[in-house]
Amino acid sequence: MKYQGVLKKMIAEYSDTIEYYLEMDNDFLNLNQLLDRKIEIEFVNYQCLCCNKQKKTFRQGFCYDCFYKQPSTGDWIMKPELSKAHLGIEDRDLEYEKSVQLKPHIVYLALSSEIKVGVTRKTQVPTRWIDQGASKALAILEVPNRYLAGIAEVALKKHVSDKTSWQKMLKNDVFDADLKIKKQELIDYLPEEVKPYILDEQEEVLDLNYPVNKYPLKIKSLNIIKSQNFEGILKGVKGQYLIFEDGTVFNIRNNEGLVVSLNL
Repeated sequence: MKYQGVLKKMIAEYSDTIEYYLEMDNDFLNLNQLLDRKIEIEFVNYQCLCCNKQKKTFRQGFCYDCFYKQPSTGDWIMKPELSKAHLGIEDRDLEYEKSVQLKPHIVYLALSSEIKVGVTRKTQVPTRWIDQGASKALAILEVPNRYLAGIAEVALKKHVSDKTSWQKMLKNDVFDADLKIKKQELIDYLPEEVKPYILDEQEEVLDLNYPVNKYPLKIKSLNIIKSQNFEGILKGVKGQYLIFEDGTVFNIRNNEGLVVSLNL
């Protein structure tokens, strides 16, 4: 059976084993049900997720022009400490920035390869952790805006990474650690203005289990534009990656805005 659509971030539902769905033009594919099945992926075209024009994607599924115009791609997305909506200062669209920045945010610790610190809107828990392929995660702060989350992250990443080794994550080569103990070690490094927002010790570590039947020993990243097509047996889904039997991995998030056909 053949499906076609523009790639968008996979939808993930938290359960004992994460459920993954991929949106196509007229269907949602439950990827958990496709494990151990052969899948053929073929590159068709580009389609900007913003203007819908068939223009080469630049970043986050947007063409170059849209990426530098849309408020959802401002620098404060990747660097929360640059947020200024709490001061009434506009970056690209103040009303949009207020709608995102002036909402509760979570600062967290996660285990995806090593311990890392990160920031997400409260409404994105646990989706953000799933998208990173974290095996465990612990919320350590809940702050009222993105700026406070950003300055907390800046302080903590001097002592713990803010990056994930995607290769280790996909091999399930995960360093184990007690996130509650690490939280206590890091509290002293937090700026004074965020310390009132430290979550209490009742906050639980969340365990995340992914639909993976076989982890690869060696990894090959699929460039579908260069290869034009690929065929392989799906062995797992983790983070925003499809994992195939031969060690090939395909990052759906990095390929947003590509129109592909899937032959099952």
